[in-house]
Amino acid sequence: QLQLVESGGGLVQPGGSLRLSCVASGFTSDHYVIGWFRQAPGKEREFVAALSWSGGSTYYGDSVKGRFSISRDRSRNTVHLQMNSLKPEEPAVYYCAASVRPYNILAISTTKQYDSWGQGTQVTVSS
Repeated sequence: QLQLVESGGGLVQPGGSLRLSCVASGFTSDHYVIGWFRQAPGKEREFVAALSWSGGSTYYGDSVKGRFSISRDRSRNTVHLQMNSLKPEEPAVYYCAASVRPYNILAISTTKQYDSWGQGTQVTVSS
């Protein structure tokens, strides 16, 4: 059974940085994708970034390109999301998700592509 556990959320000032982590377990192969999404109150879940675990390819939502970075630590089965220059409009619950479906770059930013979700971690951006 796939299991994802996020950590690293908290309070940060505008312009500050935060690093989220997602520990993934239960996979039977290396062919899966880990994605990060965020959801603010009253809004739809938004794609932030994704990483192909086997090949290391990365993908980003337009609103975070150049500021956020996704990476993996194979030894710890962990995916990190480094968030820099956080904006006041970016507070949300951040979720990591896993997809074991056939690789589909066109769908990688959609929630329906993902099979399992973590419980989420709250990020608050405020001065």
